This record gives sequence, structure tokens and C-alpha cells, in this order.
Amino acid sequence: MAKRKKLYEGKAKVLYEGPEPGTIVQYFKDDTTAFNGDKKEIIDGKGVLTNRLSEYFMAGLNSAGIPTHFLKRLNMREQLVRYCEIIPIEIILRNFAAGSICSRLGLDEGTKLPRPVIEYCLKSDELNDPLVNEEHITSFGWASQQELDEIQFLVFRVNDFLSGVTYAAGIQLVDFKIEVGRVCDDAFQALIVVDEISPDSCRLWDIETGEKFDKDVFRQDLGSLLEAYTEIAHRLGVMQRPSKTIVKPTLIT
Repeated sequence: MAKRKKLYEGKAKVLYEGPEPGTIVQYFKDDTTAFNGDKKEIIDGKGVLTNRLSEYFMAGLNSAGIPTHFLKRLNMREQLVRYCEIIPIEIILRNFAAGSICSRLGLDEGTKLPRPVIEYCLKSDELNDPLVNEEHITSFGWASQQELDEIQFLVFRVNDFLSGVTYAAGIQLVDFKIEVGRVCDDAFQALIVVDEISPDSCRLWDIETGEKFDKDVFRQDLGSLLEAYTEIAHRLGVMQRPSKTIVKPTLIT
């Protein structure tokens, strides 16, 4: 990796100054965390998988007319992305009950929700990313009501796209988390999807068996996280499954 000025380091990624104005290099680490960093592990190769999977989803969104900060993948661990102003809100869309909503509302895991539900969290590790509502967001100036309306429209479009591509691979999109940023295009401000979309930020279950292929594998000690992410990559065609070499028996004369 070329020597660059570091702008920010988070739990799973490092951001560096990009090669051109208005760009950033996003580096995916092998670090894996859960429960706001209380559980940590370095899993060799995990950053390569999240980079490739996020490229697949982000490039797909761009092609579908849903704007993101993704420009191109640079190598196995790095992406070139657009610089933008991050709205300090994490947006969660839930299609099925899983994670914190089960304990908060007394729902059984896997319950199909009557309709997709959007929740908001303040992006703050220090405060453990607390749930906030639209009144909090507009009152504290994190986003305007017009931006919130645009964010909701954007999130539902992302849900439609992700649900379709995962369902075709035999995977149920249970929920996902995205972030949104502001950019200026031709003197007009626009909202785009930023950060990443990968099994680190989505819950992905096998449609037939309910087997989990996301970070819950790490959270709940369900097996190998690397194998789970690799299975997602294989099903989506991001990586080819290794071919089985057939050894022909040797005839002894």
C-alpha cells in the first residue's frame, strides 16, 4: 500500500487522502468487533472479503441509479471513494426481527415484520450508538426534514435492490445498516450512500435453512466468520468456488 496521509481510523476501516482532490482511499482491515468493540479479533483475509463484497453491492447500486460514494476498487483491500460530508446518523432497515429489536419489543427472532421498518441511531461509539427519532434528528440539526424524506426514499430503494440480488442467491436479507453523506453536484446538494455494504453491516440468512452468513456468526460464536463471508461471495459470484480435481485411477498392468 502506497504511503498516504491517514484521515481517520475506525474499527474496521482506515481512510486515507485520495490521489485526486475530492477522493478518499478506504482500506478494509481484518479487525472484527462486536458489542461496540467489547469483543475483538483479527481474522486474516476478512478485509479482503468485505472489500470485494462492498464493491459488488455499491457498484450494483450505482448501476441501478442509486448514488453511492464508490468509484472503483484499487486492489484487494482498498477502494477509491468520493469525499463527502457524513450525516452523523446510522440508518437501519429491518425486514425481519433480529438483534436488538427482539429484546426491545419482545419479538421472536426471524419474525417477518408487517412492512420494512426504518430505525435511526446517532453515530457515536462513546454513547453506544443510541436510538434516536426524527424529532431528535431535525431538532439537533443533524439533518433537515427534507433530507430525512430523501433518506427514507433512498433506503427503501437500497432495500429493494439488496433484497433482489440476495434472494436470487438463496439468501434472505434480514436487515442492513447504511450511512448517508452530502455531496455537491453542479452546485446542487445531493445525498449518497457511503461507508460500506457487506456482511459486516447486513444480516444475511440462508432462505431454506436459516443459517447465518453475517457478523452474527462472530457475535454468537456460530463458527468460522471467514467461511460464512466466503459462502456469500461464492453465491453472489464475487468469487469462484474452488474446482474439484478429479484424480483418475491408474491402471496397473
